Amino acid sequence: MRVNNLNLWPIGNCQVSALIDENASFVWACQPRVDGDPLFSALLEPRDEGALPRGTWRIEVDNQVSCTQLYLRNTPILVSRLTDADGGIAEIYDFCPRFLRQGRMYRPVAFCRIVRPIAGSPRIRVQLNPSTDWGANDAERTSGSNHIRFLTAPQPLRLTTDAPVSSLLEGRCFRLEKSLHFFLGPDEPFVGNVGHTVATMLHQTSDEWRDWVRGLAIPLEWQKVVIRAAIALKLCQHEETGAIVAALTTSIPEAANSGRNWDYRYCWIRDAYYTVQALNRLGALDVLENYLSYLRNIVDNAKGGDIQPLYAVSGEPKLDEGVAEALAGYRGMGPVRVGNAAYTQVQYDAYGQIILSNAQAFFDERLFRKATVEDFHALEKVGDRAFEAHDQPDAGLWEFRTRTSVHTYSSVMCWAACDRLCNIATALGLEDRAEFWRDRARRVRETIEKQAWYEGGKRFAATFGGDELDASLLQLVDMRFLEPSDPRFLATFEAVEAGLRRGEHMLRYADEDDFGLPETAFNFCTFWLIEALHLAGRQEEARALYSKMLERLTPAGLLSEDTDFDTHELWGNYPQTYSLVGLINCAGLLSKPWSAVR
Repeated sequence: MRVNNLNLWPIGNCQVSALIDENASFVWACQPRVDGDPLFSALLEPRDEGALPRGTWRIEVDNQVSCTQLYLRNTPILVSRLTDADGGIAEIYDFCPRFLRQGRMYRPVAFCRIVRPIAGSPRIRVQLNPSTDWGANDAERTSGSNHIRFLTAPQPLRLTTDAPVSSLLEGRCFRLEKSLHFFLGPDEPFVGNVGHTVATMLHQTSDEWRDWVRGLAIPLEWQKVVIRAAIALKLCQHEETGAIVAALTTSIPEAANSGRNWDYRYCWIRDAYYTVQALNRLGALDVLENYLSYLRNIVDNAKGGDIQPLYAVSGEPKLDEGVAEALAGYRGMGPVRVGNAAYTQVQYDAYGQIILSNAQAFFDERLFRKATVEDFHALEKVGDRAFEAHDQPDAGLWEFRTRTSVHTYSSVMCWAACDRLCNIATALGLEDRAEFWRDRARRVRETIEKQAWYEGGKRFAATFGGDELDASLLQLVDMRFLEPSDPRFLATFEAVEAGLRRGEHMLRYADEDDFGLPETAFNFCTFWLIEALHLAGRQEEARALYSKMLERLTPAGLLSEDTDFDTHELWGNYPQTYSLVGLINCAGLLSKPWSAVR
């Protein structure tokens, strides 16, 4: 089974998630959480498909001629309408249960499907063949009168259904004459009538998501774009711990046959900072509060020492990188990597992002748990590391694997750590600590202004003492290091745009890295360009470029990490939190105010 594009539809419940392709087939899902063994792995193509398509859950109508798809409004519940050559129509509702039950959020390791006859006499075939051991094997199975057990790792799963089990086991077509229900979840007897229970779960899950969306403070324009991006960002949070993953997938190449295949199913401190920043602007404080709980544990476990760039969603620090040999890769473009060696790198910007993520909690009266003086003192240990590291070489935010430099972005993040600690101390009435961090911020700023300044171009450079250009220099305003009107920023912006812009797209950098020259645009950097255009007073250009980015959205309304300059095809892991953050931030920046229609 070949997946030829990233026109994929995420569903999930903040415990597990799945990607569904254009033919209503599950092609990617891991369990018991996002960084687990893939239950459905067809997205990354098994080398040996076996008797049945391995790693997929396919429902199709006999003589199918079309499949149209959409989400139920303001939810991640997918509706796929399958039509056969005689006009017969079946509808599939796909979702992961998520709703309050007995005062707690019910979000099991479970996937639900409801198949309904809509017109004519459609005949359907259901093929469910989970994989195990990273796509190496079909999951062993046993069955009963109304269930099939799959001996998946690390825990077995059970499909409970009111469909004919023998037809499922044998992959036979049968007429769809009534609604059928499928609950693939924990290996335990299903309590209650499966049809009634799953149908009720559908309504409860829909209500839960619509209630969450109703609380978002969205801009007037591009509302559907922002809502869909916000829901996808919410799906990227592992709610049990609060961790936020960079994407739901691993090893989608950044460009065709590039070898730039990375596992993004982990929590990067940097990516998570940008995610909570965007959702904070929408008022989604539940994501912030859960993430801050995760961060506090990371900081506590570090005991004042180094903070890694990324961790598992459990908080586990060790993410050894290997290759899943049984999977050929997206479109056969391996390798498929499991784990990410970037956890061993030094990336000093993480210290700033930890403090920036926490800062709001000292000022926001809406939070259930407002940050305390004790929390401030814990963050001071992070600030100490930021101050010590501000002029030291690291791998940088782009995670170079074979070289280090003193990166301006990392240094400015270290400055931001000191600056925000000063602000927090002032709010807490700790004047001595405020003065302490004010002095440190001043000293770091002086170093940056001297060492990162490239006199030959009258602008800032991406590294101390260098002349390189890097799109992250556009973040100097967002971090409040420079004002938008500062001539130094305008000169830097002019140089970055001239050196890195490629028509409607932006590069991260134009120099060779460990894999050669970049071949695709980095979508988040294009959104940084849009923000900079707006700040520079070029509003019409900013809106026009934002409209072009909206043309790149998948049918699900989402983006991956990268875009081909010429074909505009999407590449890289999906859905990518960076890109979704850009959609939200730019919509808020460019939109007309609500007062325009009130």
